[in-house]
Amino acid sequence: MAGFRMGAAGTALAAALGLAGAAAALAPMLPAKSQGTPGLVEFRWDTSKDYRKLYYFITDTNRLKRSEYYLILKPKDRKTAILKLTVGIPKSFDSKIDPKFVKLCYMKEGGMLARTRCESDIPATVEVAADGTAIEIFPDTPVPVGKTIGVYINLFNPFNIGMYQFNALAQAPGDVPVSGYLGSWLIQIDPQSD
Repeated sequence: MAGFRMGAAGTALAAALGLAGAAAALAPMLPAKSQGTPGLVEFRWDTSKDYRKLYYFITDTNRLKRSEYYLILKPKDRKTAILKLTVGIPKSFDSKIDPKFVKLCYMKEGGMLARTRCESDIPATVEVAADGTAIEIFPDTPVPVGKTIGVYINLFNPFNIGMYQFNALAQAPGDVPVSGYLGSWLIQIDPQSD
């Protein structure tokens, strides 16, 4: 039988595969750093036309870490002025939200060179439901359309990791006091990385 001869290209390929295997073996030991922005791909069990994805930014996605949440509503996300804004929070989001650390503001969206931040506060009264499942914001005057606004929340992330869907409901000025669905922020909390 003829023996297998490996040329220079074959040796280089074998060495590269060996390094790739070593890197794959070390990968689980290296901590992953996550971003506080939504991913490009989002998986949902129940996909329906009634779900609208909203943009958000959080400063730390690790559980039990202090984080700043910026729940953003762009001009395209709403068609009317806002008389009342409600943020629905799932019961499983086990973090205490203090109304003193919640505000409504005009937003400056971040990017590669700038950080997402509040540009100016919108005077409003903030109430948090006793069971923590809703934040109700009552602006002093209706918030007009045309500018990016956001809800800023400063809190400690919950203990439980996973995805949490916060829903935005807004009441427009008018005779009928009914809140309409604007969209949802799908927020992910990750395990702590050391």
